[in-house]
Amino acid sequence: MIDFGNFYQLIAKGPLAPWLETLPAQIARWQRDNLHGSFKNWLRAVEYLPLLEPQRLDLLHSVSADSADLSERQRLGINNLLRNLMPWRKGPYTLYGTEIDTEWRSDWKWQRVLPHILPLAGRTVLDVGCGSGYHMWRMIGAGAQLVVGIDPMQLFLCQFEAVRKLLGNDQRAHLLPLGIEQLPELNAFDTVFSMGVLYHRRSPLDHLFQLKNQLVSGGELVLETLVIEGDDQAVLVPGERYAQMRNVYFIPSTGALKNWLEKCGFADVRIVDYSVTSTDEQRRTDWMTSESLAEFLDPADASKTVEGYPAPLRAVLVARKP
Repeated sequence: MIDFGNFYQLIAKGPLAPWLETLPAQIARWQRDNLHGSFKNWLRAVEYLPLLEPQRLDLLHSVSADSADLSERQRLGINNLLRNLMPWRKGPYTLYGTEIDTEWRSDWKWQRVLPHILPLAGRTVLDVGCGSGYHMWRMIGAGAQLVVGIDPMQLFLCQFEAVRKLLGNDQRAHLLPLGIEQLPELNAFDTVFSMGVLYHRRSPLDHLFQLKNQLVSGGELVLETLVIEGDDQAVLVPGERYAQMRNVYFIPSTGALKNWLEKCGFADVRIVDYSVTSTDEQRRTDWMTSESLAEFLDPADASKTVEGYPAPLRAVLVARKP
């Protein structure tokens, strides 16, 4: 079983210490009640992976690690164990000769985000809906002191812990199997990221308040989400599915989203990036073999989803908590 004790000890004497009033009990309930049927197999793959100290490590330009001391048999064993943790959606990773070509080129998103945010050096960061933790490692590479990711998916937790072992058991990043609604109002993070989450929330304004309540005064929110073209009042409310996703509730224009952030009390709200999602950025790969964006778009008109809605368009906004 994955041990969260190191994280509890790490936060016991800092501004995150009040979290310990609720967190251990939440984790205990998760361990008891919410384990996916495949969790034991995923956990076994993590446990069988070697704990390695990489001779070459890059978290600044990628998430990659290697060591000249490994045999070809050891490298093949790592590859096979990582394949037991498929599908891999966020990445890519390069680990001891294994190239995990994930569904999403998350490095492209990171390149769009990084130039517009406050330097992460020395900061305590929360990554909401972090997936396998790819961006968390890039945040560490950018100098963050501590990165906490939250995502309730058990597979993502196992993928994160697998990568952590191969990166030398790095304790600067930790993933907790929780949703944002389970966090108390900590008011303790210097930077909070919410990327690819807002449109999955039934109450987007509540989500924005939850993010705000995790930030210190003066802290920065980095929000990346689906948007539509339109005036400051435009909001798309899809039917049962959007791009084959069931749980998509509200997709605002960038102007409407800026208004939402200001209504929630954020200051200095800026729209810093606006880009169409391409089938080069999100696609089927050898590490994620089910349908992807190409199958979610109208085959006769790639500017529309198969349901007839505008094709995915994403924006990045940054804002400050006063």
